[in-house]
Amino acid sequence: MEDNVFNQGAMRECFRLKKLSNFYHHDNWQRAHNYVAKSYIHPVERGVYFQDVKLQNDAKLWGEEYNRHCPPKKIDIMQMCVLEFVDRKGSPLFHLEHFIEGEYVKYNSNSGFVSEAVRCTPQAFSHFTFERSGHQLIVVDIQGVGDLWTDPQIHSADGTDYGDGNLGTKGMALFFHSHACNRICERLGLTSFDLDSNEQRDQRKFVEMQKHSATCLRDTTEICMSPTAFEASNLHRFLRQRTCSGGSMGSMTMSPGGDEGLGSPMSQDSDCFFLRQRCVSEPSTEYMSPASRQRFQSGDSDGSRHRLQSGDSDSYYLPTSRSRTVSGDSDTDSGSGTSTREEERIQYLMAMMKSRPACVEHEVELREMRDSETKTGGSILGQIHLDLAKYHELGRFKVAEQDECDMGAAVLHLKQAARCGVLEAILTLAKMYFGLPTDILVNVRVEDGPDNVDQGVDFMLQAAEAGDRSAMIYMAKAFQSGNGLGRIRSTDWKEAAYWYDLAIKTEDPDENGDFDATMDHPVYQLQAAQAEVWRSGGYGLEKDQSYAGELYTSAAEAAMSAMKGRLANKYYALAEECWAEVEEPEE
Repeated sequence: MEDNVFNQGAMRECFRLKKLSNFYHHDNWQRAHNYVAKSYIHPVERGVYFQDVKLQNDAKLWGEEYNRHCPPKKIDIMQMCVLEFVDRKGSPLFHLEHFIEGEYVKYNSNSGFVSEAVRCTPQAFSHFTFERSGHQLIVVDIQGVGDLWTDPQIHSADGTDYGDGNLGTKGMALFFHSHACNRICERLGLTSFDLDSNEQRDQRKFVEMQKHSATCLRDTTEICMSPTAFEASNLHRFLRQRTCSGGSMGSMTMSPGGDEGLGSPMSQDSDCFFLRQRCVSEPSTEYMSPASRQRFQSGDSDGSRHRLQSGDSDSYYLPTSRSRTVSGDSDTDSGSGTSTREEERIQYLMAMMKSRPACVEHEVELREMRDSETKTGGSILGQIHLDLAKYHELGRFKVAEQDECDMGAAVLHLKQAARCGVLEAILTLAKMYFGLPTDILVNVRVEDGPDNVDQGVDFMLQAAEAGDRSAMIYMAKAFQSGNGLGRIRSTDWKEAAYWYDLAIKTEDPDENGDFDATMDHPVYQLQAAQAEVWRSGGYGLEKDQSYAGELYTSAAEAAMSAMKGRLANKYYALAEECWAEVEEPEE
């Protein structure tokens, strides 16, 4: 190994190295292979080297998954291992991989950089990994020679694992801000990320360069589909099983019981798309969109292909030719072991229902089909849009220092995050429409309009339903006083009592993982306010002095625990008054 560094990156430096094959019995270094040894510039824990190997191997699995979809140009990611010099002081570790001959190009980075030497394949691959993983991760920092790459980086949704270069959803946001979908993205069925018109204008130079790229398209390109919920629980095990099936067109599915089965992803028809073989007895239409459910239930068997319209996106075609399946140890293309035309259609629809595009319209449609009481929380795509809004506020995308932040784009991404059910975005918009101070986009003011308060109440109700205690308290007070309800709502003490009760009982974190239990609204104050509406009654609530007395007593006990003795005596007195007002039952 050479002593001098011949290249270095942000975290590691590279040394040239030659390695003799284990099959050579003589020291003929002219026949030795060229390698690259990489070490961290600053000392790191030894385990980091092995984590990097896992990262690169996981990225290689995603490269093999991308190749299964028959892109115009297949890719490969170098394998890497850890080399330990046991005879040196401290037994230093190095990463070892083959030296790649040719012009080394960095196509994109982990922070939104896109090379001026624009190619479609690297950008489409990164986009593919985002949708194919169900928004769980994205492979970026694509670099290498041609379509042989090395040193990638993976951003995961939770921001853990994969080293210090894993920026989580913030890294995903930086990628999509600079990513302009190309022809490979379109042929793979990938959806465009929602951007503001100003952001799209800045991307036009990349779009123009991509139009003149030398990439050609194959007719056999398959659309990308995201994994099922079970597959997503262990993505890389799923990918390894598919890799073990052999052949770029092969497919292997996972069953919850741990069994592996071979499937035929597509028929011989060039119009076929990827069909995952599944054992489906009674297909459920519960999670389908209304249009898809109608087509599914009607059969729609006319013609040689089934056409499925998904939202406002491109139409997809389902071939009706029978696919070959493996039954026992023999192949069959007819009989009871054959996947029928109806089963193929069911499998295709089930796969489409699992898809997680990068478009908000599709995300909202999928969330509306969730079997859940609430439609908020858990959206990775929404968190990406929220991160973009924060980046715009910080001026991350300003071209020159004197340029102003694009707050219009920031508000657009904030609204998209709210549509995806991100609680922080919902609360921020509610406060904006009410004219209240916010934690983010503090300088943004919503133009006055007759519908502002109504929209603010809509967002506040959505936040309250998601479990935000401050939103519950706001709605309880608004329904009690009638102030801040807008034009379409009015005083409703039944609703006020409901939200007071819910706020009092809220002890668990909301869907954002937070719990608002500050002393601005202690429990005894809420109990006293709730007792007041039950004591008086009206506005849709039948009075109940007995229950009001119980609430005042609970408020007094809570106030006493908070060392509020004078206030506790007041609540005890009010409780006595409520019980005195209780009418004696007639004998």
